[in-house]
Amino acid sequence: MTLIKTSLLNAIAVAIRMLTLLGLNKILAIYVGPSGYAVIGQFQNALTMVMTFAGGAINTGVTKYTAEYYASESQQHTVWQTAFIISLVFTFVISIFMAVFNRWLAEVIFKDAANGSIFLWLSVTLILFVLNSLLLAIINGKKEIRLYITINIAGSLIALVFTGFLTYFYGLYGALISLVTNQSVVFILTLWLCRQQAWFKFSHFWGVVDNQVALNLGKYVLMALTSAVAIPVTHMFIRSHLISNFGLEGAGYWDAIWRISSIYLMFVTTTLGIYYLPRLSEISEKKEFRKEIFSGFKIILPIAFFSSLAIYLFRDLIVSILFTEDFASMTGLFAWQMAGDVVKIASWLLGYSLIAKGLAKEFIIKEILVLSVFYFLTVFFTSELGLPGVVKAHFYTYICNFLLIFFILKNAKLI
Repeated sequence: MTLIKTSLLNAIAVAIRMLTLLGLNKILAIYVGPSGYAVIGQFQNALTMVMTFAGGAINTGVTKYTAEYYASESQQHTVWQTAFIISLVFTFVISIFMAVFNRWLAEVIFKDAANGSIFLWLSVTLILFVLNSLLLAIINGKKEIRLYITINIAGSLIALVFTGFLTYFYGLYGALISLVTNQSVVFILTLWLCRQQAWFKFSHFWGVVDNQVALNLGKYVLMALTSAVAIPVTHMFIRSHLISNFGLEGAGYWDAIWRISSIYLMFVTTTLGIYYLPRLSEISEKKEFRKEIFSGFKIILPIAFFSSLAIYLFRDLIVSILFTEDFASMTGLFAWQMAGDVVKIASWLLGYSLIAKGLAKEFIIKEILVLSVFYFLTVFFTSELGLPGVVKAHFYTYICNFLLIFFILKNAKLI
């Protein structure tokens, strides 16, 4: 399937996901406010780390090798079996850890040990999160785009119902509970749909761990763990810096505009995940590889640019629709954030090449350097400009990211 066809199909799922997220955004704005946004953002960062350590780190490798071994089902099954066993082991260990240390984790994340029950819920449902992510990684690698999109649409609607219901009745606590339970329902649907596919059999997921496959997947585990730890930790440090200097509301404004970026760029980011990773993984010729990357720039970058421009021009209307009057002060953050988002997408178009070609060492070094730059630029610019300094740091960080990735790919003779 071509990039254009994949993009058009994905646009349906993204449109529905955007509508559900916008609805959720309004619900959260009304019932938890700017300070609640900061707490939810903190927990989402922690959840990302937990998911990655539990098994999510392996999924990029599963997608890559499922696509690469498209001509050999036996090799695909070996990858799935190895990934399944490894995921089970890590999920069990982390679930036990969260159950035992739930109050300590709540104190670290929420500054309130009374919220330890959130981590008890997560310890019970984590295995369903992990299995759902593994099945989606396989579906993506098999290029079952319609199935992948169907599940994502259903997941968006389930998240809307869960989060809306629990937040309405239980406020911030309900919103946090919804984050750790909605994927459990999605897994049941994913499993049911997968069982109707010719390639799915339970026996394909149970077997011995293949040492060579485990080593191959290990590169992707290291890359994913680096991002899963470095990104949330960096955001936590930045958020703590903003809270210290501008209060919970200031940090909430940054989380709110980051959420806007995540929503409107979802079309681009999901297309990259659905199409780019499997496609770049299966290409072996340099000329075809370069052609695929440049086609992405021609199609995706203009979309990102005009979307960012429209968001900036209608920022006042967007804030009034998506949030409440308490968020009016965040309109001053849009210019640098939108500019940074365009550069961010340009760097991601190149960055997927590092993942597809398994350049683990280069990826890890790049990720740590760029995120360190983000934090230190945030400290520097906020001392000069106040809260808008964090979005100016976002812009310059992704310029650095783009240049560094370009240098790595050039040095590896991939472009």
